[in-house]
Amino acid sequence: MIDVITHHGAVWELRLARPPVNALDPALMRALRDALADSCARGAEALVLSGSPGRFSGGLDVPALLKLDHAGIADAWTTFFALLRDLAAAPVPIAAALTGHSPAGGTVLALFADHRVLAEGPFLVGLNEVRVGLPVPTLLLRALAFLVGERHAARLAVGGLLVGPEEALRVGLVDALAPPDEVVPRAIAWARDLLERPRAAMIETRARVRRPLVDAFDALDAPAIDAIADQWFSAEAQATLQGLAARLSKR
Repeated sequence: MIDVITHHGAVWELRLARPPVNALDPALMRALRDALADSCARGAEALVLSGSPGRFSGGLDVPALLKLDHAGIADAWTTFFALLRDLAAAPVPIAAALTGHSPAGGTVLALFADHRVLAEGPFLVGLNEVRVGLPVPTLLLRALAFLVGERHAARLAVGGLLVGPEEALRVGLVDALAPPDEVVPRAIAWARDLLERPRAAMIETRARVRRPLVDAFDALDAPAIDAIADQWFSAEAQATLQGLAARLSKR
């Protein structure tokens, strides 16, 4: 599910490999957590998280998650938040190489990276949870505002907007654009450039900057997870999600 590519020297690439759209189910989330931890333990000094051509990640695997009961959904969200905390608290810099479409959960992964390069072309990014009947969790709103500021975060999240590359760059949702075949190399180049700084100073400053993101996860408790699971099973969310799953099954 995760291809670990180590031929970039100190920068290791973790490539999502769950066809057809790298949708995030609990197994893929756990595999990515394991790959993050293992890469850092084995000496990676920076990481690039990438996807397949034209598709970074389609977000949460809605058809798979719809088969779970309340406890299963609570567990899935717990795993997802644990993955995001791992990204936020990673001991090395992470660049997200957004190789194509990155809606919802795909964008969420990128929020917790240090740098984001998006492919030029007809690709969309953004948090469209509202459009599928789900309120955006407070943790994710905080991360979005950390990246783009309060005003743009409100517009994007409340509207459930998916935006193209130029708009994403304009509002700060991504940091750079590149031709599709240059997305990963540009992400690697960013990481290599950052590693030229005095390492201890860079790593400590990075940790201080990202501390609010990590603290937000450390304050998360079981009642908050249960509340998110309750929202998943609301009549409005279930009707919208079931409709989405039906449309996906016809593709």
